[in-house]
Amino acid sequence: MIQNTGKLAGKTLFITGASRGIGKAIALKAARDGANIVVAAKTADPHPKLPGTIYTAAEEIEKAGGKALPCVVDVRDELAVRAAVKQAAEKFGGIDIVINNASAISLTPTGLTDMKRYDLMNQINARGTFLVSKECLPYLEKSQHAHILNISPPLNMDPKWFANHVAYTMAKYGMSMCVLGMAKEFETKNIAVNALWPRTAIHTAAMEMLAGDSSFRVSRKPEIMADAAYEILCRTPNPATTGKFLIDDEVLKGSGIKDFKPYACDPTNTEPLMTDFFLDDDSPVQVEELPKGKITSLFAKIEGLLSADLVKKVNAVYQFDVTGEEKGVWFLDLKNGSGKLGKGPASSPDSTLIMDSNNFFAMFSGKLKPTSAFMSGKLKITGDMGKAMKLEKLMSSVKSKL
Repeated sequence: MIQNTGKLAGKTLFITGASRGIGKAIALKAARDGANIVVAAKTADPHPKLPGTIYTAAEEIEKAGGKALPCVVDVRDELAVRAAVKQAAEKFGGIDIVINNASAISLTPTGLTDMKRYDLMNQINARGTFLVSKECLPYLEKSQHAHILNISPPLNMDPKWFANHVAYTMAKYGMSMCVLGMAKEFETKNIAVNALWPRTAIHTAAMEMLAGDSSFRVSRKPEIMADAAYEILCRTPNPATTGKFLIDDEVLKGSGIKDFKPYACDPTNTEPLMTDFFLDDDSPVQVEELPKGKITSLFAKIEGLLSADLVKKVNAVYQFDVTGEEKGVWFLDLKNGSGKLGKGPASSPDSTLIMDSNNFFAMFSGKLKPTSAFMSGKLKITGDMGKAMKLEKLMSSVKSKL
């Protein structure tokens, strides 16, 4: 792992969403150099499901060797951002580095994305990034080591990254377009503007809420993003170090890191890690063509697992729209009685899963992870995403019988 060099000692970092996850990991890495950290986030009181507040993060930062300023900031609120920036500059004498990390996510298709959620994502991700960068700009212009680093992806125009969650993609790409434009706009001001994105899923409390406990084994720790960010932020701002869309492990490989197991949540895992959104998988799962009748056989095995206990645990009705060679529609009722399965559409499905028959069988047989299938566009989900994720335990049971 990357060792601290002290290059960020005395530098002031304004980090949005720094009360937990990737933002906090970056803050702690810089704090070990003796940096000043502005913890700009909304969580002043403990969240019922997500650990950490701006005050607990500030305590950890100061224990790590840095100085902290916790600020209650909703990046949608122009006055709150402006006040926090002013307070930071007054306390630390300026601002050298901005980390736009705060983000909102909803992996829903167009018809299921309400406008309140659409506005939330675009106001936090795209507008919040622009606003924070704009308000910090007068101080960055005075710094001798000015950086803006957005935690956002490379601009990959493959339609599959839009099709399943166009509103989220628009909001996240808004952050990346800030990099594209501001890097060029600020190149004469000696301000480096870059984007950093993880190669794999990063295990955070938010990720666990989204994908469940199963994501732990195939994810990396937030520290890989922190180490990569540290490497970028230690570079001298100049035309050669700006306008880049960087991937965490590529940054670290360039710094001489060869062993990435220390960053793995489960170093004993021999399975491929889950590739993150917006990155094309270099080694996609190869699925064998199936003889006809495999899907029918698969559903027969699932039917044999139905029980009142399973219904109690899952409490959901599913519809499977299977496309491709073994096209058909199936329903699975895990809400009533001891469960029921059959051909045809469900009357009121909580979730509908749409998938090619080859990939469908691969997913239930353990060759294709559900989250990876969804992220890569192999699986489309409409309806309740949380209910859809509950199917993973059933898949594990089926896998053992195949």
